[in-house]
Amino acid sequence: MSEPVTSGVRGLSVASAFAGMRSVAPVRFRAGCPDCRGCFELTASALRLAIGASSRTTFYSFTCPDCGAAVRKPAGERIVELLTGGGVRTLRLQTP
Repeated sequence: MSEPVTSGVRGLSVASAFAGMRSVAPVRFRAGCPDCRGCFELTASALRLAIGASSRTTFYSFTCPDCGAAVRKPAGERIVELLTGGGVRTLRLQTP
């Protein structure tokens, strides 16, 4: 007979450790549109992150939910860290 997999705590199975969990609220990011000046929150699925060879070619983009404008903003190291940690899809750009 095999014993249940434990999470490192004696007598606590993985199944019982996660039994009371409910779904986790999606991460939301605050953003603004330079065209219409709208301020809003976006989920990770509404954003895209492109990481290039330099800071000039690293940016995030989204479509403004208020006016429909395509928005592209530079992304420094901290922004890249926050977006990737929050589950934003990332595209690594190739250099020629």
